[in-house]
Amino acid sequence: MKKKLSALLLAAIMVLSLTACGGKNENYNVGIIQLVQHPALDAATQGFRAALTEKLGDKVSFDEQNASGDVPACAIIANQLVSAKVDLIMANATPALQAAQSATAEIPVLGTSVTDYATALGIEGWTGVTGKNISGTSDLAPLDQQAAVLNELFPDAKNVGILYCSAEPNSKYQSDVITEYLTGMGYACREYTFSDSNDLQTVAVAAAAESDVIYLPTDNTVASNTEIIKNVCVPVGVPIVAGESGICAGCGVATLSISYYDLGYATGLMAYEILVNGADPATMEIQCAPPFTKQYNAEISEALGVTIPSDYEAIAAE
Repeated sequence: MKKKLSALLLAAIMVLSLTACGGKNENYNVGIIQLVQHPALDAATQGFRAALTEKLGDKVSFDEQNASGDVPACAIIANQLVSAKVDLIMANATPALQAAQSATAEIPVLGTSVTDYATALGIEGWTGVTGKNISGTSDLAPLDQQAAVLNELFPDAKNVGILYCSAEPNSKYQSDVITEYLTGMGYACREYTFSDSNDLQTVAVAAAAESDVIYLPTDNTVASNTEIIKNVCVPVGVPIVAGESGICAGCGVATLSISYYDLGYATGLMAYEILVNGADPATMEIQCAPPFTKQYNAEISEALGVTIPSDYEAIAAE
């Protein structure tokens, strides 16, 4: 009888030990902060969820919240997720990442749809890793190739206006970099910045009046207000080259863009490595975007009489 009890006790202890150590049998709660609803960020979130769900099935749950374009709301959401003790935070767009950075130095954070992590996180001497509880994926297109797209389509243009929201540091970064490339090609570049959507139309009118072509970086405020820009630029015949396909679909002629779904999916695979295999985000290199594709907006290209080369793909109409 004693031997039987001892065997049962030993079996119970082994079960408890396996339960305590078996990380792969855990359930994970993942928080998601998305800055605003628009096609690119929506696709990134969908890809992220798909990757983790494929890997973990019903062992992962999501607390997904959208700040509806309100940057201070990102901080509120981040603090709520920290209080809820989620296992990982996915921050979709730069303000969401900055909010997560301020909210926690312990919970792993993965960014996506973030252009430049050094700029977003205030890191000097960038080495490709953050050295913090943060890693993720970058949507930065090769800006030299973005400039080449503009030059291929509009070689005779002289003045390029760069329109973006001054509240988004990654947009300023893109503007500075592409200005160097465009200036080297002989264009005169000028920045046109607006503080929020309230003064976007006024600034867009000025940009359209003084520019032969307008370049729009991957800017979240721009992405949420493409109809305003389209209604300003198309009637006066000013074409736009955009930083990503969602913006181009709304108001642009052409872009060099990525699949934001694939970008989010890659972020989800990184999350799996952290949650299940114990990867340290501090030493995980920021992953670059998947291959880029030349795309064009057939409706606006036709309206403006822009001839598009055969190697560009038409953006699917929604």
